[in-house]
Amino acid sequence: MNSSFHQNFDLMDELSQKKVPFFFMIDFLMENVEIFTENEIEKTGLKIDIKGFKTDINEQEFPREIIFESFPPSEDSYKKGFDIVQNHLKKGNSYLVNYTCKTEIKTNLSLENLYQISQAKYKVLYPENWMFFSPETFIEIIDNEVFTYPMKGTIDAEIENAADILKNNEKEKAEHYTVVDLLRNDLSMIADDVKLDEFQKIDFLKTRQKNLLAMSSKISGKLKPEFKGKIGSIMKTVLPAGSVLGSPKPKTLEIILEAENYSRGFYTGVCGWFDGENLDSCVIIRFIEKENDKLYFKSGGGITHLSNFADEYQEMKNKIYVPIY
Repeated sequence: MNSSFHQNFDLMDELSQKKVPFFFMIDFLMENVEIFTENEIEKTGLKIDIKGFKTDINEQEFPREIIFESFPPSEDSYKKGFDIVQNHLKKGNSYLVNYTCKTEIKTNLSLENLYQISQAKYKVLYPENWMFFSPETFIEIIDNEVFTYPMKGTIDAEIENAADILKNNEKEKAEHYTVVDLLRNDLSMIADDVKLDEFQKIDFLKTRQKNLLAMSSKISGKLKPEFKGKIGSIMKTVLPAGSVLGSPKPKTLEIILEAENYSRGFYTGVCGWFDGENLDSCVIIRFIEKENDKLYFKSGGGITHLSNFADEYQEMKNKIYVPIY
């Protein structure tokens, strides 16, 4: 890790101890840490819509007839990485691996259009680079209480008894339990009195392609004295985000780098807004990136030894959507 890595986390600590509001973005491998105070946000052209902070946007016209097509990796291409993951799982090198892919999409919407018309809990547009619309909170801090909401497990909402199927599916259940345990352990590094407040909550995600149900849990704790007012130290301790990595973290990261044939970049990293007192941050998922005038959607899911190839391939494709109501 380079020196700027440490300097930027130190800068986050410095700003939060001085109660200076700022926005930050950290990529998946924690190699790029970008920090912007309120004044700097405007100069960059960043568009942000996070609870408690929203930048202005110039409304743009967009086509009446929306085109949105995806060209996912072939089954053979997906299976190459899937088999690498399964081989490691069988050897006991990991219990859960979040395996992801990069899919070319074709649309008559610009990144600005997509940002403008998508509906999500968290939205960010990095002009001419990427945008995302994420439903997943990462770390939230309110009055020195810390919360995290791991999201793992999705299903097509139109399936009969979808919520019950999702909650009781052996593979989805094992995946969710693993992530909840992982996040509970992560939170214990920065907080005391860590407890599971809510388990297997079902959220409805409405999209233009198909509606989905997603499963999440809520974990909370009281921030340890040595982490109070130190947003950089908190992030450095708990990243990468467990729900989009897997368990155990160090070995699983090695597996991901072997199995995936592309760079995640800021996808599955985190970003957040510190308002001078409290923090709200999210996992950067549901991510569209511009590369050489083409657009790519990055998506994936958790793989366990119980995973079925066809189901996982379908889940990766299900997550290629834009939440337009």
